[in-house]
Amino acid sequence: MIDDFLLPLLCCPLSRQPIAPAPPDIVARLEAARAAGTLRNRAGQPLAEPIDAGLVRADGTLFFPVRAGIPVLVAEEAVPLSPP
Repeated sequence: MIDDFLLPLLCCPLSRQPIAPAPPDIVARLEAARAAGTLRNRAGQPLAEPIDAGLVRADGTLFFPVRAGIPVLVAEEAVPLSPP
């Protein structure tokens, strides 16, 4: 997924909190919601591409998708998560 050298350099573009690889259960839950057509990003747009990896902000409230091995660290593209 993300190179071990690169990951510590990445952070949330909104809060500057650290981000970490999303656990498989979160990825699976989000992909199920995307497939059902109920998942939306912060901009209110439905996600069209399948979710197979992502990064989660340290406080557990935002998910940033990883597409083709590239983290999408754009605030509007983040998917809100329920607090842990």
